[in-house]
Amino acid sequence: MGKDMSYKDKKVITIGIVRDLTGLSERQIRYYEERKLIFPERSAGGSRKFSFSDVELLMDIANKIEDGVQTHDIRKEMLREQKKHNNQEDVRRKMIQGQLNAQFGLRKK
Repeated sequence: MGKDMSYKDKKVITIGIVRDLTGLSERQIRYYEERKLIFPERSAGGSRKFSFSDVELLMDIANKIEDGVQTHDIRKEMLREQKKHNNQEDVRRKMIQGQLNAQFGLRKK
């Protein structure tokens, strides 16, 4: 993780604080981790550390669960969104490379 990381993505919040912020039980939070919906980091002592982005994601997950969406469907949606994001990044990277090639007269071989 680079020095440009947003404060929202820094994993510094303990599970107890996440519980207080979200209203979820520690068991629910651990369950969502088991289902690969959330990915906390671990401290040297093994404690889970979450980010503000994780807290927002947990709230979104809890709302979907409350609406009757199953965890495997949430995971599928998350994977689709990640794939879409990765595809957009690939297109962006290719466009920038094309602009650089055009600017400096480089051609693909």
